[in-house]
Amino acid sequence: MITADTLSTFAPRSTTAEVHAAALENARQHSSVTTARRLCHFMGQVFVETAGFTVLEENLHYQNPERLDAVFSAVKGTADAQALIAKGPAAIANRVYAQRLGNGDEASGDGWRYRGSGYKQLTGRANYRAIGAIVNMDLEGTPELAREPQAAARIAFVYWDRCGCSPLADAGNLEAITAKVNGPVKLGLAERRADAARDGHLAGLMIAPTAAVTIGMLTVKFHYQTVCTCDVTKAPWGLECRWSCG
Repeated sequence: MITADTLSTFAPRSTTAEVHAAALENARQHSSVTTARRLCHFMGQVFVETAGFTVLEENLHYQNPERLDAVFSAVKGTADAQALIAKGPAAIANRVYAQRLGNGDEASGDGWRYRGSGYKQLTGRANYRAIGAIVNMDLEGTPELAREPQAAARIAFVYWDRCGCSPLADAGNLEAITAKVNGPVKLGLAERRADAARDGHLAGLMIAPTAAVTIGMLTVKFHYQTVCTCDVTKAPWGLECRWSCG
């Protein structure tokens, strides 16, 4: 299970580990994330998308025009990028997400309204509408809900299951999961693999015994992190995984 203690150790920069842990564990129990391997991949992706569980919305505070121009095809050169940066994050979102993912044009404001939000960075009006229908929330009408932990956790696990990420986690297919979560360009995948700055230790992560997890060592490479290794041992409640990430 996901607890405040294990989450705060896994993501030491987070100041609201208790809130995140409660929301995620409650939602996890209604999902296919029922094995250590699946949870390992899920949490690794969430760690990246939330900058270590510190934010629940996309960071559009670009400062480097070259970077902004390189990331989004809707930006037409560094001069255009510089002008957008001067206007602020909302202007950037409205440009780069215009006429995409069910959004209206740049003037509609949909890009900012339906910007990446939550643990899996749900993006675009069409996705807000589709996932909202599944979780029985009017995310299209009240998109700010996607940036609140309880709703965001339900959305994240529904999105994970809807995209078929658990079988990919079983197969250890990190790139395919990243493409589902972050898009086909797998933004920053190489950088994330190379980033060895974050060290963490996630201990006492308990998952009920399943055929997908056996006694021994389970190693998974996260994007944006280094390698996480789980020492799987027997415990009265099932199997216990003690994670070392660094």
